[in-house]
Amino acid sequence: MQEKEFLSLLDELLELEQGALKGSATLESIEGWNSLAVISFMALVDERFGVSVQPRQIAKCTTVADLVGLLGDRIGAEVRA
Repeated sequence: MQEKEFLSLLDELLELEQGALKGSATLESIEGWNSLAVISFMALVDERFGVSVQPRQIAKCTTVADLVGLLGDRIGAEVRA
């Protein structure tokens, strides 16, 4: 999966307009980023990528790019600002 597709999934998960998220966006600046979004994100990456992400890993993330980084090489390209 490419970064654009992944960001689109995050937009959908957070109920944002398509194309709203950029890699440089801070998680604290995203209105829909809350504890329910964290759980939904964990389920999404497990289902789509087969990656089990722990809450403590997500807690260390400050940007959308950090979230993408949790998926390692399962994303086709780095998220750009």
